[in-house]
Parts: sequence; C-alpha cells; structure tokens
Amino acid sequence: MAPLAYAEDFDNVGLLVGNQETEATGVLVCHDALENVIEEAITKNCNLVVCFHPILFSGLKKITGKNYVERSIIKAIKNDIAIYAVHTALDNHQDGVNKIFCNALGLINTKILIPKSNFIRKLVTYTVPENAAEVRRALFDAGAGTIGNYENCSFVSNGTGTYKGNSDSNPVIGERNELTETAEIKIEVTFEKHLESKILKALFTNHIYEEVAYEIYDLQNQHQNIGLGMIGELPAEMDEVAFLTLVKEKMIADGIRHSAFRGKKIKKVAVLGGSGSFAIKNAIQAGADAFLTADLKYHQFYEAENQLILADIGHFESERYTKNYIVDFLRKKILNFAIILSEENTNPVKYL
Repeated sequence: MAPLAYAEDFDNVGLLVGNQETEATGVLVCHDALENVIEEAITKNCNLVVCFHPILFSGLKKITGKNYVERSIIKAIKNDIAIYAVHTALDNHQDGVNKIFCNALGLINTKILIPKSNFIRKLVTYTVPENAAEVRRALFDAGAGTIGNYENCSFVSNGTGTYKGNSDSNPVIGERNELTETAEIKIEVTFEKHLESKILKALFTNHIYEEVAYEIYDLQNQHQNIGLGMIGELPAEMDEVAFLTLVKEKMIADGIRHSAFRGKKIKKVAVLGGSGSFAIKNAIQAGADAFLTADLKYHQFYEAENQLILADIGHFESERYTKNYIVDFLRKKILNFAIILSEENTNPVKYL
C-alpha cells in the first residue's frame, strides 16, 4: 500500500515506536497519533496505531512529557502500543493520497503531477543462450522489467563473450588458464531502486556462471507512476464558483481561501494533499485550470499569475479520506483481527 522506499528523503515513516517482532492483536487507524488517539487504542484493545502523519518527525533529545509529541510517545510506550506512519510513502503512490483526493471530486484521466526522479535503475547482465530465459524470468519475478502499465519488459541482444579463468577458477564453459570465446546473450532490464538487493539475489541464484558479470546504472528517467500530486479532469467543465462549492462539499471544508477568479471554466484540476505550495509551477505547466492544496501563504496566492485558480482547502481536509482508505485496504488484506477506524477528530484548525 505504501512502500517505505516511496517516501521523500526528509520524511520519517515506518515503525516509529515499538518492536517489529511483537504480535499485533488489533489496529487503530488514524490521521494523527495524538495522546487521545493512543487512549482510544488502549480502550479498544489495539496494540498498533497506524497513522498518516508521523508523530515523530524530527529528533527528540528529551522525553519529559512537556509537549503533545512527548506525551503521545510516553503513553504509547507505557501501554506497549506500537506506532507506524505512512505519510509521503502513501503520498507518492499512484493509488494513494492524491488519487483518493481525485476520486472524492470525481476527476477522470488522472496522472501523477510531479513524477519521482532518481528512482529507476538499469541492470545489464550477460549469460549463455541456454540460461537466458531462466535469468529473465527470475528477474521479472523479483520485480524488474515493469514500465508503466507493462510488465516483463527487457531488451535482449546477441554477442560474443570472452574470458580466461585462473588456476583457482571453475568455469562452466571452457578450461582453466585458456581463453574462451562463447556466444552470449546481453539482458537489460529496469527496476525501482529499492528492489536492487532482491534483483541481485535473483540474478546470482539463477545464473549458471561462477562469476556473474553485471552492471547497474542510475537513470535520469522519471517514474510516471510514483510521485507527488495528481492532475485530472472534471467529467464536464464548471464555472469557478460552482467548482469551489463542489470542492467544499465533497471535502467537507469549513472554508476555502482562493486566488482571484479568472472568469473561465474549470476543466483540468491539479491536487496535492497537504502542504503543496512547492507545486504551483508544476500545476501551471501541466495546464491546470485550478490547483487544490493547503497551507498557502499570503504571497503565494500571487503566484497564480492569472493562469489558474489557487485554492487552499485546509491541510486536514485535503487528506480527509486517507485513513478510510487505509482501513479499507487493511481489512481486505488482514482477516484475523480487528482493523478499526479512529473516531477522534485530530484536525487542529477550527473555524468560527
């Protein structure tokens, strides 16, 4: 659902409190693992809290209970409750936070707004024709060769390999201390970087050579199915007031701050749950008529430059349905104990 490798480098995701060897007996899913949520977990006999926002974001030098973070951590530890955060690992997933956002608004033809960079690597290896199919199949099974909506992608070319083993070698083809030339197949596949150890294990396990020749490259290609934000289209264009009214209704927002109306219809909509001011230029470049996000500052509304409408719908509101998604996902995957949706409203922003 939210591979930790998908998370941004600045983030703090995964198991934040607890021992990963402890047997889970019940899961409480929440937006923020505050003290009242930990108390709810105790009451409902859940020893694992899965939260969207990490309650531990930066380092703690003392845990004395002087603030809400420390109090939550102390209560969790005292009651043997583990805390696991997903945050940007789910933000970056193609079915994650921003897809949930789009679905709530009924957007269609959605795609990632800011595809993730520096995430794709390429493996090149060589083997004899008799071993090529086995190696490729093992690499595919380990997760290599997936490009967008396609799987088992590779490039294969024929050539001649040469080698000369020393007296300690044990060549599969040829003899020690003799130059050997043999027909070889060159296999090239791409993979997500977090799969590298798994890919290499599959290669070494299924390759017949004593010494496996391989190369790994970092690619500049962006990953089109992983990244922040999303852009899609309304089924039918709407005027600006009707559109923002729809957003307010669907996202249950108590108020929406927005830039000046342009007097144009809204059709193409970009979204980024949470703090998304950094993506204003991306939304403009993508041709969005409106960009929905949160935590916009005064001067950032000027950056609309009359090219789109910027709308701040609230941080919590933009991620409102995330915990529901997590619960639904886990209930389908785990059947032997309770997955409970927290009843606590942890939105710290109130409106008069």
